[in-house]
Amino acid sequence: MQSRINLLFILTFGILVGFMNLEVRAQDPQFTQFYANPLYLNPAFAGSKLCPRFNLNYRNQWPSIPGQYVTYSASYDQQISALSGGIGALVYNDQAGNGTLRTTNISGIYSYTLNITREFSVRAGLQASFFQKSIDWSNLTFGDMIDERYGFIYETDETPASNEVNGADFSLGFLGYSENIFVGFAVHHLTEPNESFFSDDDARLYRKYTFHAGANIAFNKRYPKEGSISPNILYKRQGPSEQFMLGLYGQKGPFVAGLWYRNQDAFALLGGIQLERFRFGYSYDITVSQLTNEPGGSHEISVGIQLKCANRPRRFRSLSCPSF
Repeated sequence: MQSRINLLFILTFGILVGFMNLEVRAQDPQFTQFYANPLYLNPAFAGSKLCPRFNLNYRNQWPSIPGQYVTYSASYDQQISALSGGIGALVYNDQAGNGTLRTTNISGIYSYTLNITREFSVRAGLQASFFQKSIDWSNLTFGDMIDERYGFIYETDETPASNEVNGADFSLGFLGYSENIFVGFAVHHLTEPNESFFSDDDARLYRKYTFHAGANIAFNKRYPKEGSISPNILYKRQGPSEQFMLGLYGQKGPFVAGLWYRNQDAFALLGGIQLERFRFGYSYDITVSQLTNEPGGSHEISVGIQLKCANRPRRFRSLSCPSF
């Protein structure tokens, strides 16, 4: 028991140390259905549903304008009793400017579990990642290529740098939860890796801090599967950018609906189906800022598959949080 507490202390201490240094530099893609992509939100979610599960996510941001952002994500996780925690794998690919700039990230995750009391458990997760960022220089234009009458007709004198940059990255996460309440905190990009395509330049990825919390309130405590509502909040900070989201999910039978407000920027509407072994969700972000909704908002699709467990431990407490 003491060794478990020591391990939990080390992981939690790492999170707090990471929070002390706020000098940072670029930004991550985001998902509106962040609970449908739990390992991307917080590595401590690995194994939180006990049985093996797969999650697939697709996001298309601002499809009405050239150079939109398209992001794909796939993950797998499950609890391993012999390891006293969960394991997970996460892969995502982000394409900006019709594929001119691409980022691929592959992660392995371990999440340690500790039952503090009969009602309250904690999870602490560690994530190790490999990333590759690539650029297609042929799709870029520069000022010296412009003719005042005929437009872009000249060859540029700019010298392209490297086509890609690779590196390692590390993240930490923490979750505390009871039967109906949960709270989490994560720090991504602890070492702030350099993503510059130029050897003499320093373009570090901003460290990202995420706090999220929520509750599940059943309509009927004796039959909680009949329906529930789930109020939630999420706060993210990455470099100079901050994001606060306030939302509410409602579930009745297999049908789920949700509404999120993102700080003076957008509303997100969600609809989905949640079955025992399968989940499907669609969400649309409606821009309400000065950008207006002319870029086409943001479309997002999520698919989840929950497999059965070969052996279910008696003392495992599953995390009850929204699936979208």
